[in-house]
Amino acid sequence: MLDRLEALLAAGQDTPALRFALASGYLRAGDAERAIEHAGFAVAQEPNYSAAWRLLGQAEVLAGRHADAALSFERGIAVARAAGDRQVEKEMQVFLRRLEKQDR
Repeated sequence: MLDRLEALLAAGQDTPALRFALASGYLRAGDAERAIEHAGFAVAQEPNYSAAWRLLGQAEVLAGRHADAALSFERGIAVARAAGDRQVEKEMQVFLRRLEKQDR
């Protein structure tokens, strides 16, 4: 699946949804750095993409980048709240609380 998605990207079909799919796939595969790369592009292309902010934060946690993850979750919470995306907002609040407890 990742090969097909990478081929679409190489063919010039660079969209936030494609970047999100790539980030999701790399995160599932345990490649946090590649997931961060693609999720970062997704939020750069579409700053109001709350699910991409959640995914970026999750990848940053996996990579051990806790400060970056906290910032991504905080930004994502604000984006989700503004969009009325309560489920994603709640999920990121939980992730952020867990991260804060872990870093104590």
